[in-house]
Amino acid sequence: MTTLNKIVKSLGVAAVVIGAGAGWLAWKTFDTSRSNVADNQVRLADFRSADASAIKRGEYVMRLSDCAACHKGNFAGGYTIDTPFGSLVTSNITPDAETGIGKMTERDFFNAVRQGMGSHGLLYPAMPYTAYTKLGDQDMHDLWAYISTIAPVKKKIDENAGMHFPYNIRLAMAGWDMLFFDNSPFTAQPAQSPDWNRGKYLTDGPAHCGTCHTPRNLLGGEQTGNYLQGGRLGAWYAPDITPNPHTGIGHWSVQQMATYLKTGSDGNAVAAGPMAEAVEHSFQYYRMDDLQAIGVYLKSLAASPGKAPLPMQIDAQKAQASALAYEVNCSACHGLQGEGIKGMVTAFAGNTRITADDPTNLIHAMLKGARAPHTETLQTAAGMPSFAWKMDDRQIADILNHVRNSWGNGAAEVTAKDVATQRSELNAHEKLKTPQG
Repeated sequence: MTTLNKIVKSLGVAAVVIGAGAGWLAWKTFDTSRSNVADNQVRLADFRSADASAIKRGEYVMRLSDCAACHKGNFAGGYTIDTPFGSLVTSNITPDAETGIGKMTERDFFNAVRQGMGSHGLLYPAMPYTAYTKLGDQDMHDLWAYISTIAPVKKKIDENAGMHFPYNIRLAMAGWDMLFFDNSPFTAQPAQSPDWNRGKYLTDGPAHCGTCHTPRNLLGGEQTGNYLQGGRLGAWYAPDITPNPHTGIGHWSVQQMATYLKTGSDGNAVAAGPMAEAVEHSFQYYRMDDLQAIGVYLKSLAASPGKAPLPMQIDAQKAQASALAYEVNCSACHGLQGEGIKGMVTAFAGNTRITADDPTNLIHAMLKGARAPHTETLQTAAGMPSFAWKMDDRQIADILNHVRNSWGNGAAEVTAKDVATQRSELNAHEKLKTPQG
């Protein structure tokens, strides 16, 4: 055999091996055989479940999965989600046959929710099918029953009009799915307790905690080696929720976590931003035993490697000026000693979220304001105003450094450049100028 023939043969073998591997990966990624259990062939527009128990359970699954936060109260969509790859608009998931999902059968619905195969092609993972793939068959049947009872709304949505090229080509998601989508159901671990298994099911499935709290790579795939260790979420930061005592939830009891998720506050921290939305639309509706199960699971995880932050050194003159600025602008709500208002306004003293290495959330709140969730337990959803118009970048940085390094707190410096960068990203107001400057 000539050298050329050997090369050709070797290339042929390599091509077969690569092709077989790619074929196996594609089959594993896009195998929809799990949807065989969805045997209802009636279109959603022509179906309404008569099973009251299933409908009630399905409404709970909807709350577990936080569907209302993105698809809004009437489920007709239109909510914009900003991503590094462009803007997505959430779809109409009412039973309208023309503009919603009314043409879907139950099998189509299973494929969309659990495997990201929608009416208009492959879905983007902003719709967390990568987590919903863990939803069990019964939960899916019940969710379908509930969705069938929603009033149809005629509202046409162009879901990916704001996505940048080439990400606006849905077929490109096939490659992404093969790289990052684990198309496998939840499997209980017999060695673990029922609470632990329920907590993992909820955390990894309907609650889709990793969608926000696990950092992502440049292509938007979750960095599974850093599971739940915190990551940037658009203009917010989703913190570490491993048992790390410095950066995570190591200082929280299971009951404190359950209370925080149920009400939006543990008496010290108060949810804001996307977490406030999750509490308001989803977690407050969880049964307390389910919230405690999540706590049991999270407390069992290995702690992230995050270390206690080192305090910055602030000269006495600047410290005095920053303390005065804090007293004038912040103390009425947050307290002279950073004690906050229990259940309403975040306390700063001893709050590890305030001293996190990533100050994104603090800067965001100063520039754009923030609002606590409105829940049945805590009816008064306190709001924080924007200070962008009142303070320049250095003034905001100085106040945040005071908060992060007072009352026993210690944290790295927030710089004026950090604030300026986020002011630009958020398109926040500049400080108003006076004739005197």
